[in-house]
Amino acid sequence: MTDPAQDQPVEGALSPSRVRAIRANALGIGLATGAYGISFGAIAVASGMTAWQAQALSLGMFTGASQFALVGVLGAGGGAVAAVITAWLLGARNGLYGLHMAPLLRPRSWRRVLAAQWTIDESTGMGMAHQDTPAGGRLAFWATGAAVYVLWNLGTLLGAVGASALDDPARFGLDAAIPAGFLALLWPRLKDRTAWLVAAGAAVVALALTPLTRPGIPVLASAVVAVAAGMLMTRRHR
Repeated sequence: MTDPAQDQPVEGALSPSRVRAIRANALGIGLATGAYGISFGAIAVASGMTAWQAQALSLGMFTGASQFALVGVLGAGGGAVAAVITAWLLGARNGLYGLHMAPLLRPRSWRRVLAAQWTIDESTGMGMAHQDTPAGGRLAFWATGAAVYVLWNLGTLLGAVGASALDDPARFGLDAAIPAGFLALLWPRLKDRTAWLVAAGAAVVALALTPLTRPGIPVLASAVVAVAAGMLMTRRHR
């Protein structure tokens, strides 16, 4: 498969050393994300999914927080509607990323589908970090998207197949890894006071609703808190 970034117009050539550095960073991000993929595959199976169902989620949904939310709600006995809505709310930010990245990437034909699938936190962050030159931003986006997609799915396969080989995956405490996985995804994003306040508010709401509502509703409510906070901050910024 050819690198989609090579088919795009180049405004300013990249030095070989910078190309190597971008690709190395992309691979490192992919390897780290792949480790989370192993956890997701094992957790999905412990929550009652088959290995192929877990793999289908990673191939099609491809957004870690949404996938953890989906299997977490279903594994706790929550309904499919609550699980899907929670996953959708957590994944909605990728659409905003796409609006920001479109002028830089300018994908054509089949690359539009690929760009939409690969627009996630990691690829967007790398693209923005190197957008001082359009060629650098595009290479960073495509290289990171490819690395994360391949290694996340490989990790999911390894985790799901490994958990499927166990007689009772839940007996090893894999179900408890769902909140741990959420914390692992959340921790790198708590970079300022605002992020901490939003996370704390969402946690308080979830804890308050846990003994009062069906499984899945507290997670959904905490996601709504985060979305509402984001909308409020956007209005204030404008």
